[in-house]
Amino acid sequence: MAAIRHPKDFWSGVMFILLGAAALYLGAKYNLGTAARMGPGYFPRILGALLIVFGLILALRSFWLSGPPLPRWKLRPTLVVLGSVVLFGAIVQSVGVAISTVILIMSASAASHEFRPREALIAGVCLAALAVGVFVIGLKLQLPIWPTFFG
Repeated sequence: MAAIRHPKDFWSGVMFILLGAAALYLGAKYNLGTAARMGPGYFPRILGALLIVFGLILALRSFWLSGPPLPRWKLRPTLVVLGSVVLFGAIVQSVGVAISTVILIMSASAASHEFRPREALIAGVCLAALAVGVFVIGLKLQLPIWPTFFG
């Protein structure tokens, strides 16, 4: 058996393949439709197939390219990022998309040892504007932009 020379690429490829297979499996029960008239199963199947292809490319190239070993897994950053996402989901209805996105970015950024509050705040404000533009204005999702107590 060939040795894995780039573990990051290999395990990233495995993750993409598994996610793609899950998308194909879950999308199989929905009608595919056609390219001109897409059904509800069209996007998950196409996305799943693309994820599998990219995963295979990544996993296969890990046998030819050399790369660093995987770093040790750290529990604290993982819990901080997951907690930030859970907090976002818990407060988005009452605080609004704009402020909850800034809170999400600021708190998730704090998981890194390279955390810089000013840069995280700037990124949070930009991503909040993007989230409001795409999800609330563009897709017309029924999410408040600002806190409910603002009116």
